[in-house]
Amino acid sequence: MAETEAAVSRPHQHDTREAVLFGGVYGSVLACSMVAALTQYGHTSRDSRRYDAAWLLVTALASALAHGYAHYIAERAPHRRWDVLRTLADEWPLVAAVVPTVLLLAGAGWGWWPANGVEYSAFVLNIILLFALGVVTARWSHRSWAWAMGIGLVDAMLGAVVVVANAVIK
Repeated sequence: MAETEAAVSRPHQHDTREAVLFGGVYGSVLACSMVAALTQYGHTSRDSRRYDAAWLLVTALASALAHGYAHYIAERAPHRRWDVLRTLADEWPLVAAVVPTVLLLAGAGWGWWPANGVEYSAFVLNIILLFALGVVTARWSHRSWAWAMGIGLVDAMLGAVVVVANAVIK
C-alpha cells in the first residue's frame, strides 16, 4: 500500500535515454518537415534562410513547451512547486535535435555557404541524425549490431518519408 501511495505522490520521471530518443527523433523529423514546408515556394535568398532558421527554432521551442505541458497535465498526481519547470526542461533533446539544422540554415543566411539548395543538405543531415539515434539507442538497450542497424534504418526512413512527400507535393 505504501508503495502505491509513493508512486502516486511523485510524477513519472522520464529516463534520460528515453527522452533523448524521443526528443531526437521528434526534433529531427520536425526539422525535416519544417525545412520542406519553408522551402516549398522556392525562396532561396540569404534573408529567407535566416527567416527559416528562426522559424525552425521557434517551432521547436513551441513544440517542446507544448509536449512538456502535455506531460505535466497528463500526470494526474499532486505536483510540487517546481515540477512544471522540471517537466519542461526534460524536453531539451527535442530542441537540441533541431539545432544542427538551424545552424545549417542560419549559416546559409550568413553567407557561409550557398543559400540555394541548402534544404537538401538539411534533409541528409537529419536522416543521418535519425539513423545515428536509432543505432545508439538500440545499442544502449543491449541490442545486437544487426538489430541496431535495422532500428537505425527504420528511424532514417521517417526522415526519408518527409523528403519523398516533399518531392511528391512539389
